[in-house]
Amino acid sequence: MYTPAHFAASPEAVDSLLTGARAANLVTTSEHGLLATLLPFVYEPTVGEHGALHAHMARNNTQWSSPAIGESLMIVQGADAYISPSWYASKAEHGRVVPTWNYSTAHVYGQLVIHDDADWLGRHVRRLSNHHEAGMRDPWSVEDAPQRFIAGQLRAIVGVELLISRVEAKAKLSQNRPAADIDGVIAGLRERGDAASAADVERARTS
Repeated sequence: MYTPAHFAASPEAVDSLLTGARAANLVTTSEHGLLATLLPFVYEPTVGEHGALHAHMARNNTQWSSPAIGESLMIVQGADAYISPSWYASKAEHGRVVPTWNYSTAHVYGQLVIHDDADWLGRHVRRLSNHHEAGMRDPWSVEDAPQRFIAGQLRAIVGVELLISRVEAKAKLSQNRPAADIDGVIAGLRERGDAASAADVERARTS
C-alpha cells in the first residue's frame, strides 16, 4: 500500500480500526483466479503471534473450498469522506486547493484457516453477535433462538480464520493540512452530519 509517512497509521490507530470495524473484504488467490467476499468479522488479538480475524461464510460460497494460494488478504475499511476545498481557510488565502478524500484502511495479510466445526462456529457466532448487540437496548443472544434452529444455521456456514502475519495500514485524515484547514474540515464534516469522520480527523491531529 502506498503510504506517505504523514499518513502512516499508529499501532493504536490500527488496533482501533481492527476492533471497531464491522466487516472486511476477504481476498484470496485460487487456481480459478482471485476470489473476494465481504464478511463481518471479530478481531482476536490474543490468537497466534500477531492476532487473527475470525469470520464465517455460507457453505455454498466456493471461496472457502477453493484452497488459497499463498497469503490471503482482508481489507478493513474505516470511515471515509469527501473533503471539500471550500472548508479550507487556505481557499480564501490563495485558492490553491482541490478536493480530496479522507479514509482509514488496513490491509491484513495472513494464513487462511477454514473451520468446519460446530464448536468453533458456535463460539464465533456468539462472540460476533455479542459484539454487535452490546449497544442495543434489548440485546439479542444466540440462546434466545431454539437450539435445534441454531444447529441448523451453523450447518449452513463455515468458519474463516485469518492468522495475521502482517498489517499495512493508512490513515489519511488531513494531517498534511495547516491547522486552520483541519479546523475547517472538522467543522464541515460535523455540519454534514458525518460525526465519525470528524472524530477521526480530531484524533489524528492530537496523536
